[in-house]
Amino acid sequence: MKILLTGGSGDLGAVLAPQLAQRGDVPIVFDVRPPQTPTAVTPPAVYHPGSILNRDQLAAAMSGVDMVVHIAAWHGIHEVRGEKDVFDFWDLNVTGTFYVLETAVRAHIPHFLHISSTSIDEWPGIYGSSKIMAEELVRTYAARHGLNTLILRPRAFIPYWNKATYANYIEWARWFWKGAVHINDVAQATLKSIDLLTRQTFAQPPALVVDGAYDFSPADLANWDAAGPGSTFARVYPGYTAVIQQYNLDPTVKPHVLDISETRRLLGYEPHYSLRHLLQELVQYGPAGPPL
Repeated sequence: MKILLTGGSGDLGAVLAPQLAQRGDVPIVFDVRPPQTPTAVTPPAVYHPGSILNRDQLAAAMSGVDMVVHIAAWHGIHEVRGEKDVFDFWDLNVTGTFYVLETAVRAHIPHFLHISSTSIDEWPGIYGSSKIMAEELVRTYAARHGLNTLILRPRAFIPYWNKATYANYIEWARWFWKGAVHINDVAQATLKSIDLLTRQTFAQPPALVVDGAYDFSPADLANWDAAGPGSTFARVYPGYTAVIQQYNLDPTVKPHVLDISETRRLLGYEPHYSLRHLLQELVQYGPAGPPL
């Protein structure tokens, strides 16, 4: 299949494009900036420069495309840091999504995968509300035009190697510690969603939460640190107390775990990366993190 990745030069596109190419698909990386990772445009992958706010560029990029994976968006980090304002979020996340949907319908593209966010729960925040409105547009186009769509709602998944967001692996680890999903698991869910859309038609798009893997049982979470501060961590991860002390990571932090039962059921999704993997990487590689 020929698959257009809007915002494909970003982190998720850089992971997805080589995986799609390896399995025989043709990823079209559509972005205003070229991919920073050479493997993202290794043939048969193609880089098509353009903005989702430029309708002519969008139309040209969608020629002969079988599916759109709509990733392009400003993220919550841009709101937190004050890097983008409400006009920016509306333009890219709302108007941009409308342009992508309308252009896809005019190009007779049958399948549309929308990468949303669990931040829809953070209404009326600027980012969260923009993602809510983008999802509503997706549902509208599914109902109005019969566009076969699916919505993924991953947790924040900016990877540790994105130095514009995380100075080093330790900074990323402190964020992941609270409960998160690794970008490789988001890519897994995306690939499974692509495959599902080719097998099944949805009258209205399902919205599926994407969370990471957890080594804690429901009983662990319900009785967190019942034996004292840090006791649950020490029992589940024996031998790692010294390394988290070295890097000032807090063993008392209870992760916030999301319900992904429907994502498991529909996609067969099973996240792989957990806190245990992070600890192993920390021991092996230290604050630099594992090599790309």
